[in-house]
Amino acid sequence: MIDQALIVVAGLGTRLLPLSAAIPKELLPVGRKPGLQWIAEELCQAGVRQLVLVTSPRKNQIAALFDTDGSLRNALAGSKTPLAATGLWSAGPYAETPIRIAWQHEQHGLGHAVLCAADSVRPDPFILALGDTVIHPLGSARLMREMTEVFEANTADAVIAFQAVDSSAVSRYGIADPDRDDRVFGLRDLIEKPSAAAAPSRLAVAARYVFQPTIFDFLRRTEPGYGGEIQLTDAIRLMIREGGRVMGVVLPRGEKRIDLGSYDDFADAFIEQAFRDDPQLRARWREELERNP
Repeated sequence: MIDQALIVVAGLGTRLLPLSAAIPKELLPVGRKPGLQWIAEELCQAGVRQLVLVTSPRKNQIAALFDTDGSLRNALAGSKTPLAATGLWSAGPYAETPIRIAWQHEQHGLGHAVLCAADSVRPDPFILALGDTVIHPLGSARLMREMTEVFEANTADAVIAFQAVDSSAVSRYGIADPDRDDRVFGLRDLIEKPSAAAAPSRLAVAARYVFQPTIFDFLRRTEPGYGGEIQLTDAIRLMIREGGRVMGVVLPRGEKRIDLGSYDDFADAFIEQAFRDDPQLRARWREELERNP
């Protein structure tokens, strides 16, 4: 079982300014919980027993979500609301999960952020999740469990989640060059943000990965690429070129990636959870829509 995970939460969130100047985008509410809490619960449900958060010194609020000092629990001890009903991480089933912080002091890309955690994980396989992307249904570990099974069954060096996107969107993502037309496939290549005409498929990276710790070695050898940053995609391509076994898994039917990095994406995520999955909020929204169609 793969029991350690990195969550990258270091981005500046410039597409969400001015909101993200005060609140890290990973802490914005998705229904009744911050997006980051949904992600952490997803990973723990998949068997993770140690979390490493890669973050920026500018985002000190991140640690408060996990209430590591118990101050919020103590403050609520006399409240009329049962602690278990608050939805707090510290009141949930994974409250005792060890959480470490790895700092990314300067922004040099996703690959650099992952490399900043090299000394914070054991030299064993690990899961990587991007903290500004949730997988709906929220909290479900179905995808991560399948990815770890594929990783172990194929003695893989890496497994990457993918979701089909419209041709107009391929230039926003890393795109798979799959070796076969199937939900589970080998990767011949991975192209960072290609044009629609140059894209080998419409399968876009969906913000979840499983890696052997050798990924850190490939990242150390990766030169700055797209945008002058150290790209995780480039390190994975180097792994493939040198004979590494990299697999892709398309999200199961009924599951989808939802970004939180822009106002439109954040609104979609909140509506998806609040309107479709929360009976109380759904009733409230319907009542409001009937009054103001």
